[in-house]
Amino acid sequence: MKVTFYLEILSSWCHWAEPAWAELKRRYEGQATFDWRIALMRPNDYPVSREQCEWFYRRSGMAMRSPYRLNSGWFEQARKGHYDAPNLVAEAGRELGFADDRLRLALSNAAVRDGRKIGGMAEAVKVAAAATRLSPTRLRRAAESAAVAERVRASTETFHSHQIGQRPAFILENSIGDKAVLSGLVRVEPLAATIDAMLADAASYAANAAHHGQPPPS
Repeated sequence: MKVTFYLEILSSWCHWAEPAWAELKRRYEGQATFDWRIALMRPNDYPVSREQCEWFYRRSGMAMRSPYRLNSGWFEQARKGHYDAPNLVAEAGRELGFADDRLRLALSNAAVRDGRKIGGMAEAVKVAAAATRLSPTRLRRAAESAAVAERVRASTETFHSHQIGQRPAFILENSIGDKAVLSGLVRVEPLAATIDAMLADAASYAANAAHHGQPPPS
């Protein structure tokens, strides 16, 4: 079983999905592999003002019954929705040995919890280097490389190839070729129910193979 989490570092809904992601990894350890991929948001997907961002945060915070309120301090009007830097830094961290969640969570929390302006490459690198003890120079060089930019472009294109637009998105694939695409969900229950069903189907195929072997040739 393979579970792929498509996310954008500054997405508040991806932030709200993190507890579900952590629970899935705990619950299905040894039964599934887990990976995350960047799916860049388009400039017009971002709030157009800090006031609008605050309104969205109040709405999502209430929907999630959150004991804390997200911080819009990361928003910069002058960027006009261009916030690739933290996503490039997260992908660079993967190349430098941090393919787990630590580096990207540090970036996300710095923005939506602490309000740090990680839309700039210098600030994003500063946050990531502090969280990982990676060399800031080395990290920035990787984040600004053509190879990292191409991987982020490719993973974003793969996200869109599933004909979805909402982040977070989860692509679930089992060993018998079944695939489930769940977009916009942030709670663990529907994700876990789908994984359980897909694991059960794969197990039934394995049991059938043990009892009956391969099908007769056509």
